[in-house]
Amino acid sequence: MDILVLGDKRRATELMLRIPKLHQVTHSTKINDASLPRYNIIFDLNFDDDSNNLQYYSYLRNKLIVVGAVKTQLADAVFNFHGQVKCNLIGMNTLPSFINRDLLELSILSDEILELVESLSQTLNWPYKLVTDRVGMVTPRVIMMIINEACYTLQEGTAEIKDIDKAMKLGTNYPHGPFEWADMIGIKEVYETLDALYRDTKDERYKICPLLKTHYLKKKGFY
Repeated sequence: MDILVLGDKRRATELMLRIPKLHQVTHSTKINDASLPRYNIIFDLNFDDDSNNLQYYSYLRNKLIVVGAVKTQLADAVFNFHGQVKCNLIGMNTLPSFINRDLLELSILSDEILELVESLSQTLNWPYKLVTDRVGMVTPRVIMMIINEACYTLQEGTAEIKDIDKAMKLGTNYPHGPFEWADMIGIKEVYETLDALYRDTKDERYKICPLLKTHYLKKKGFY
């Protein structure tokens, strides 16, 4: 099976390590629309940042296109496209460090492609959980909210970064503290996911802490 992976090196590497070696995998950072029809599956890890890429896939009838869709709702992307989308679109949580989790989060536009999702899972040996097509999916919503709340705690001077991380790991048995998680995911992704969540829900839980915004503007991690 021929598979195309579009995206930055870090996430592409995470993804390609999960693909069984019996498949032919090509990595590219840019779309070459002329070559797209030859691939059986296309993974677009850049879709969250540029859903206009849909213009290159829409005409690929029945082609399986798996896109990063944490900051973007599939239904919204298709609605804004103003065209008939003939490909089979699957959303995936492709945030850095989430791709190599045991259970992948996937979303779809309709139940009509459930068999394709199951076929993808069996072909690549990927356990998955189907979640509602909404901004933030499930795991990112929870983790981003935790990171944001931790930033408020740090901003108020209640505790230091290392103490907050240690307390969260010991108290909740999380694999990482919120600031460790933020650096693993990347400040840019954390900020933009929270921003997308707040715009989608207007829920105060996702209103970005000023301290987190400052780190985003300075492109600065916590460690």
